[in-house]
Amino acid sequence: MTANSSRGACVSSDQQSGETNSSGTPERKPIVPQSASEALRPEPGTPPPAPKRRSRRARSQIVVFANFMLSLVVLVVLAAAAVVYFGKVEFNEPGPNDVTTNYVVKSGSGIIEIADGLERRGIISDARIFKYGVQAYGHQGNMKAGEYEIKAHASMREIMDLLRSGKSVLHSLTIPEGLTVEQIFQRISEDDVLTGNLPTIMPKEGSLFANTMRFSRGTTREELVKKMQADQKKLVEDIWERRDPSVPLKTIEEFVTLASIVEKETGKADERPRVASVFINRLNKRMRLQSDPTILYGLFGGKGRPADRAILKSDIEKPTPYNTYTINGLPPGPIANPGRDALEAVAHPSQTKDLYFVADGTGGHVFAATLEEHNENVKRWREVEKNRLDEAAKAATGDENAVPVEGGVAN
Repeated sequence: MTANSSRGACVSSDQQSGETNSSGTPERKPIVPQSASEALRPEPGTPPPAPKRRSRRARSQIVVFANFMLSLVVLVVLAAAAVVYFGKVEFNEPGPNDVTTNYVVKSGSGIIEIADGLERRGIISDARIFKYGVQAYGHQGNMKAGEYEIKAHASMREIMDLLRSGKSVLHSLTIPEGLTVEQIFQRISEDDVLTGNLPTIMPKEGSLFANTMRFSRGTTREELVKKMQADQKKLVEDIWERRDPSVPLKTIEEFVTLASIVEKETGKADERPRVASVFINRLNKRMRLQSDPTILYGLFGGKGRPADRAILKSDIEKPTPYNTYTINGLPPGPIANPGRDALEAVAHPSQTKDLYFVADGTGGHVFAATLEEHNENVKRWREVEKNRLDEAAKAATGDENAVPVEGGVAN
């Protein structure tokens, strides 16, 4: 094949196919010769369709919505920040209450109940702010039951800190030394801050702590009694452990019994060790104790002698398990609840030879080692006091047989 024929074969399809004329007959175009490289070059394919252009209206709706949502988020954030800021300000600023107020948080109260109660009492301005503020600090579970003294104009934060601290108001009940268990129970039952009933079984005489008891509102009477028992047990055991070994008492029960007699014989703490020495000396000599308070306990028990009842001559001789005028040694148990001073006096009595004492008319006593000295002391005391006490006893009882309680140890 010649070169011309080769070039003749290398023609494009476009050149080979012609366009049709109006009559339908193909119109032939002249054949344009191509080089070999041109003939072998690939023809361009059909280009992809051009993407459709989004309308301006559609673009405008998306932008508007996006802007709206962004603005809404910003507004919400700003509003939340404003609420937090003003809430924090109110949480920390002085409260509306003009006077110091006691507020009781009941056991088991939740933060909502506490907040609502504070708002009702006018102690805080807004229960919701208090609730959310406490929750923000993470203290909603730390509120302690009790009665709290909330100062005037205390802020919500100060109130929160107070309720968390548990530093509630403490009330007091004074139990004098020398009362019986029955008399102590009467005082406890009359206290209107305590709640609940007294124990159904009355504790043993001498087993209750005589002191000023402090407790928060809502404390039960049974809880207080248990605490008094525990405190007295510890006190007695501590003093008994370091007692003078020469004291002729075999058991801790005997120790409490003698301390209760010393407690009832004198109200002066400084002379209790000497009163204790009289009874210790009598026990060592196997003499009867002859203590007037034991007569009264044997007659009236834990109720105590009525205020208008004088001691009679016949009472001294009336035999009871507690009357130390008629029995030897100690009575079968305490006649009252002794305090620390009386217990210490028996554990560490004065070293004397005294066997007697009698009231001196001033609240104290005079002591004697012999019966003769004692009788002289009694005579002097009676010269001053006899008429006054006799008249008082007769007026109280109308009984010509009535005699005043002298106090001390007879012959």
